[in-house]
Amino acid sequence: MKKILFLHGFFASGQCQPALALREAFEGRAEVVSPDLPTHPKEALALIRDVIDRERPDVLVGNSCGSFYAQMVAPVVGIPALLGNPHFRMTEFLSARIGRHEYKSKRLDGKQEFVIDEPLIAEFAEMEARQFDCCNPYYKDKVWGIFGEQDTLARFEPLFLEHYNRSFHFPGAHTPTAEEVKTWYVPLVEKLMMEYPIAKKSS
Repeated sequence: MKKILFLHGFFASGQCQPALALREAFEGRAEVVSPDLPTHPKEALALIRDVIDRERPDVLVGNSCGSFYAQMVAPVVGIPALLGNPHFRMTEFLSARIGRHEYKSKRLDGKQEFVIDEPLIAEFAEMEARQFDCCNPYYKDKVWGIFGEQDTLARFEPLFLEHYNRSFHFPGAHTPTAEEVKTWYVPLVEKLMMEYPIAKKSS
């Protein structure tokens, strides 16, 4: 069975609506792995690499901050990716939201509160400055972007197209609804897996 690794947005969790919608849409056809990502970006990337090594997914699917991570990882690990409303300027997003917050969906560890502070923003700034370092011509067609026409948080399609070739639109906002995931994301995920199959090594 195929495997999809979904990477959620900054305020979300592995149990967010887009992850659940993907899981429902692919039931019986593909396993959707959707871990809770750490708040700190270096920890998040380390976890993502660990999950990829363990689960060997066929495709990465991200939303917002999850797409920020997926873009950096995909060319390195050799897995195609669909970036949903990628937020390539997380420092701007976080700087306007300093303080204590709650995640918008339940996390498996039960921790629902987190803090945005200057050290966290500095971590993102370091990563943001080098986020496209691993781009290469081979991956220009294997990392796709999907952009909500009503998205007011992350308008980064022009920046995406400086590095990649294939972008798509859907008539939604920053976080897709379950119906939008099933209508717009799922066919693209299916097409990515079909066009760029991963050769799996036997264990």
